[in-house]
Amino acid sequence: MLDKLTGLAMLLAATFVFLYYSTWTLLLPFVDAGHPLHELFPPRVWAIRLPVIIILIGVAVVGSFLSVVMIKSSKKAKAKATAAAGKKKA
Repeated sequence: MLDKLTGLAMLLAATFVFLYYSTWTLLLPFVDAGHPLHELFPPRVWAIRLPVIIILIGVAVVGSFLSVVMIKSSKKAKAKATAAAGKKKA
């Protein structure tokens, strides 16, 4: 039951973000600059900056994770090869 609630919450959050961003980028340019709707959104320059920042952080996190996994994997392989070489000598 908890997984369904978590999924529903994630779906609602994603829907809200999609609708907010779509309104901000697609509809707001056609609304007059003095309209109170503009107070609900940040400046339009952030419509480009935010996705770029999020993508850069995501790529950095994935790259760091892969680097850590590869380093640990090579250490395991090296230790395994050292242990196998030690058994052959004995």
